[in-house]
Amino acid sequence: MADSARRQLASALRSRVAGSDAQAKAERIWGAEGPRWFTPDDPIWRVHADAAMFPGGIRALLLQSLHPLAMAGVAGHSGYKGDPWGRLQRTSEFLATTTFGTIDHAQEQIGRVRSIHERVRGKAADGRPYSASDPHLLAWVHATEADSFLTAYQRYAVAPLSDAEADRYVEQGGIVASALGVVDPPTTVAALRATIEGYRPELESTAAARDAARFLLVHPPLPLAAKPGYAALAAGAVAMLPRWARQPLRLPWLPLTERLVGRPLGAVATSMVRWAMADATDERRRAAERRGSSV
Repeated sequence: MADSARRQLASALRSRVAGSDAQAKAERIWGAEGPRWFTPDDPIWRVHADAAMFPGGIRALLLQSLHPLAMAGVAGHSGYKGDPWGRLQRTSEFLATTTFGTIDHAQEQIGRVRSIHERVRGKAADGRPYSASDPHLLAWVHATEADSFLTAYQRYAVAPLSDAEADRYVEQGGIVASALGVVDPPTTVAALRATIEGYRPELESTAAARDAARFLLVHPPLPLAAKPGYAALAAGAVAMLPRWARQPLRLPWLPLTERLVGRPLGAVATSMVRWAMADATDERRRAAERRGSSV
């Protein structure tokens, strides 16, 4: 009974996160022979393979929305409302390929994304121009993702990273960020936090950001049966947001409630996802071990 429930949950998660061709993507990412940037023992592999990526991803999107130019690009070009799962699947494939795939496949993915970024241009509501290939905006997106994934892992993982491993995670994430066009990405946790702090004067409470937060937290396009689990993950994500990010998104600051409710809900939901993903995680590690020196 438990194994059947786990397989059903794993299948549902796979279809949402990776799409209908999830198996083909997995075979290409995990089965291909060739050198890779990272190994199963690297911090970036451990973080990106963990279920904590789910609440971490929600937190990253909420933070990213606070930059008006980054949010204008998302609202104008990503189709996040019309095709939210497609956007998630593309992001998931990029992260999986650049973390776990061969260097050739990773560089192919990076080239594809850079080509897309070159076409994402426009003007924000206040008339300022934006470009997705702008290194300054790329650095903001990278910093919020790295900080969110690391924060979620440190809070919800079974075995958090040591301080040295956390610095190494930030450094390794910078390899992909540099290839995408980020100039001098941070290489330590302290530098990462300083980078985010440096963007705070540029952040704003915009209608587009508040609308995105409502979409992510209140009106996600999910079947009724899936909404409680997603709500728990979202509660875990909001519980990790810094205080300064709450008011612009019209989210309350309730530290006691979040400590007693939000964080435990996030931990339980993340554990459920980890339980569902256990078989796939083991298979991927065994595939990496079979490749041996080619990893």
